[in-house]
Amino acid sequence: MKKDYTYRYELIDAFRGFALVNMVIYHFCYDIFAVYGLDPVWFTYPLVIVWERFICISFILISGVSLHFSYHPIRRGLIINLCGLLITFVTALVMPEQAVWFGVLNLIGCAMLIATLLRKLLDKINPFVGAFLSLLCFAVFYGVPERYIGFFNIKLLSVPDFFYQFKYVAFLGFPDSGFRSSDYFPIITWIFIFLLGFFLWGIVKRYRREELFRRGFAPLNFLGRHALIIYLIHQPILMGICFLIFRY
Repeated sequence: MKKDYTYRYELIDAFRGFALVNMVIYHFCYDIFAVYGLDPVWFTYPLVIVWERFICISFILISGVSLHFSYHPIRRGLIINLCGLLITFVTALVMPEQAVWFGVLNLIGCAMLIATLLRKLLDKINPFVGAFLSLLCFAVFYGVPERYIGFFNIKLLSVPDFFYQFKYVAFLGFPDSGFRSSDYFPIITWIFIFLLGFFLWGIVKRYRREELFRRGFAPLNFLGRHALIIYLIHQPILMGICFLIFRY
């Protein structure tokens, strides 16, 4: 499948920008309610869980779509991984109880590397088949971090405890009993959302509907084009605002 570098699809930037706005609002609420204790169980409410899943799936899905337009996907994947490691270092140092271990940036970075290495194979797969299999695998392996295989929250088979005894394989989807992370997106499960995005753009190209994505919404386009830097700086800014609000 030929990569399309000719135009920028601004609607994709706009979708990413919309997800970014949602993420910033969510994290601001999380800081107020969970970190500063106004409602420590706020993030467990059903509607909040749905909101959080929507934000994360949006980012990962759009990243899969965007692989089609990346000039240097290996370099980009490494940079995103380094940014994820920076977040891990800072959160573990500043607020270890809220430390991020293999968060969404590391997932996206690793997914870019894996998908790029498998690109020739992925390009040979019918995009309809690829999209269906990606969604099916996401549903089947959704519970792997919770030690089961099934269909989303429906448990069908237990994964042997053996796979969860090793401390350094949590990034794959096998966290041990002592693993804790405030943002955790293991490769098994979530890479399939990335691949779903990759194949969905293949469907768009098959029907030659790329023109529908040429125009977006200027403010969201801007945010979407600068999503990585905004992702890196937004939490320190939000925490600073919360400090000013709650200092008295």
